[in-house]
Amino acid sequence: MVSDFDESSVNFNGNPCDYVCILAEEKAKDVLQKVNEDTLIIGCDTIVFFEGNVLGKPKNEEEAFSMLKMLSNNVHYVYSSIVIINSVTKDVKKSCICTEVKFTDLHEELIKDYIKSGEPFDKAGAYGIQDKGAIFVEGINGCYYNVMGLSVNKLYLMLKEMGVNL
Repeated sequence: MVSDFDESSVNFNGNPCDYVCILAEEKAKDVLQKVNEDTLIIGCDTIVFFEGNVLGKPKNEEEAFSMLKMLSNNVHYVYSSIVIINSVTKDVKKSCICTEVKFTDLHEELIKDYIKSGEPFDKAGAYGIQDKGAIFVEGINGCYYNVMGLSVNKLYLMLKEMGVNL
């Protein structure tokens, strides 16, 4: 089930980890209102953080170009949050994961070609490490899957804490 929560209703509070946790929790709470069964609800969100700015999903080509140009030849941080809510007990588990990403020097033509592919528009920071955006990444320090948007290992550990055996 997909959340209808409006992410733009949350203002950035200066702390990227707190911010992404709020987004994930609000998404999970939105879904919680829609379920009538004993289940675990998983809310997730991912942001890119660079020089004090949150880079979400670009709204247009110009914004995508600007984001990628900014990230070019620089280090940025990808923050993802996982929030799990038990629909019966209302127990909540939260986690925030940060991964450092270093981009190579991106030439304008490379950025323009990537934007033409349409891939940047549904991704925080205007790139996906799992698709053509992988060629931008010079290196990472942390969890690759976090940069994709969901740390599978962290999700597994959280589910295990909640008594789920996979």
